[in-house]
Amino acid sequence: MPKVLLLWTVGALFLLNLVTYIVYAADKRRARKHRRRVPEKTLLLLAAFGGSVGALIAMYTLRHKTLHKKFTLGVPAILIAWIALAVFIIYRAKLGFFS
Repeated sequence: MPKVLLLWTVGALFLLNLVTYIVYAADKRRARKHRRRVPEKTLLLLAAFGGSVGALIAMYTLRHKTLHKKFTLGVPAILIAWIALAVFIIYRAKLGFFS
């Protein structure tokens, strides 16, 4: 994989995880103030699209959604799937399938 593409990918994932953390924090703040919340579907989709690290960090630093099984099981499962995908891509790249 070209270094430029790798840098863009890492940068995009960093930004997505930062945005995910901010959205989880905003939802926690809204919950405390009894305001309109971010839908759970949106929170899970942010994790599924690559923000699972940010979601996990937010869940446990902010104590947000840690009592909901779909989050405590779902977000780590999404992260494991992303790690498996990354390992697969790296493995295939080393075998020369992406050349």
